Amino acid sequence: MIAASAALTLAAACGNGGPGTGSGAAGSGVQVWALEDAAVNPIATRSIADFNAGTGNKVELVTYVNDAYKQKLQVAMGSPQAPDVFFNWGGGNLEQFVDAGQVEPLDDVLAKDPALKDKFLPSVMSVGQVGGKQYGLPMLGVLPVVLFINKDVFDQAGVQPPKTYAELLNLIDVFKSKRVVPIALAGSQGWTELMWLEYLLDRIGGADKFQAIAAGRDGAWTDPAVVKALGEIKNLVGRGAFGTNYASVNYDNQGASKLFATGKAAMHLMGTWDFSVQKDANPKFITDGKLGYVNFPAYDGGAGDPKAVVGNPSNYYSVNAASKNKTVATDFVVKSLTSDSYINGLIEAGQVPPVKGVEATLRTKPNADFTTFTYDLVANAPSFTQSWDQALSPSVSAALLTNLQKLFVDKITPDEFAAAMAKVK
Repeated sequence: MIAASAALTLAAACGNGGPGTGSGAAGSGVQVWALEDAAVNPIATRSIADFNAGTGNKVELVTYVNDAYKQKLQVAMGSPQAPDVFFNWGGGNLEQFVDAGQVEPLDDVLAKDPALKDKFLPSVMSVGQVGGKQYGLPMLGVLPVVLFINKDVFDQAGVQPPKTYAELLNLIDVFKSKRVVPIALAGSQGWTELMWLEYLLDRIGGADKFQAIAAGRDGAWTDPAVVKALGEIKNLVGRGAFGTNYASVNYDNQGASKLFATGKAAMHLMGTWDFSVQKDANPKFITDGKLGYVNFPAYDGGAGDPKAVVGNPSNYYSVNAASKNKTVATDFVVKSLTSDSYINGLIEAGQVPPVKGVEATLRTKPNADFTTFTYDLVANAPSFTQSWDQALSPSVSAALLTNLQKLFVDKITPDEFAAAMAKVK
C-alpha cells in the first residue's frame, strides 16, 4: 500500500533523504536505481561490491527518496538517462513500463536456469509478471496484511482468535459488551480501510475478482462479489466493529497501534510492518507475549481460499530493455538477489525474504515466532494479492480511497460506490 509505505523503513518502500551521494555518478557503468533506505542500502551496496569484485564489471547504486524517485523514473525511462536496473513495486507500477516496451523479459534466463525461478516463493514471483511473462525479481522482504490480536484482552474475555468471519462478527459483540473497541482502525486514512475491502473481496469472491478490476474489465467493479464485500464493510461499521471515533484516528502518529497495544482495542488489521512499530513504541507489548497474529478468517460459503493473503508482496528489480549493458545488468540482478550474503543481509535487517529454504535461518534470529509465521503464511498462500493502491493506476487509486472513506462514514452506499468506481479510468 503506497500510503502505508510512508510509515515503513522496514519495507524499504520509501526513504528519508535526497539522491544518494557516493552512489555513483549518472551515466557511468551499470546504473541500479533504488530508494534511499538506511537499513537496505548497505545490503545492496555490499552485493554490488561483491559482484564487481567477482566479475570485473562496474555496477553502481543511485538512490532517491520515494516521491523524487517516482518522478525521476517516469521522466528517465525511454531516454538515454534511464537506469540499467530499476527498483519498482511490481503490478500496475511495473506494467506501465512493460506496456511502453521499456522492460526486458527475464523468461529466457529463467528457462535456462529452472533453479532460479524455483528459488523464490511463487505467490511473490507472480506480482513481477505482466501478461504471463516475468519482468521483475523480488528484492525485498514480504509484508502481508494480518489480523493482530491482543492476547491479554482475548484472555480476559475468555475467547479465541476467529477462524471464520462469523466468529469475527460474534467477537465484535463480545468486546462491545465489555466496553472494548473490537477492532482498531486508523480511519482518517483510506489505505487502512482498504485492507478490509481487499480481504473481504478475496474471501467472498476469490483472487480473480480483483484481477478483473486490475485488468479494467467491464463490470468488474459492479460484480456481485464486490458489492457484497462493500455491504459487509457497511455492516461492520453499523455493528460498531471500529468504535465511534475511528474516522479521526491516524496511523502515522501511531493512533490505532497504541489503541490496540494498550488494550483499548482487541484486534488490528494491518501489515506485518506494524510489528516493528509496536517493537519500537510499545516494546513490552511484545516482550510480555501479549501480541498475537492470525490470517484473515475464512468467509462462510465464500469462493476465496482462506490461505490467500493480501498486502505488499515485495519490491522488484527489473532490467531496462534499452540498456546497452543488458547482459551485465541481468547477470547482476540474478546473482545478487540469490546470493547468500544478500539474503542473509535482509534477514539480519529484520526482513522476511521471499526465498525458499530460509526457515531454519529465521528460527535462529530475533522475533523468530513472528518471522516464521509470516514466512509460512506467504509460502502456503495460493495467491498474494498486491495492495490495490499499488496495483491500480494513480487516478483509480485516488478515487478508490476517496469513495472508500465515504463508505466508512455512511456517505455512500455499496451500489453507489461500485457505480462511481466503474466510471473511473
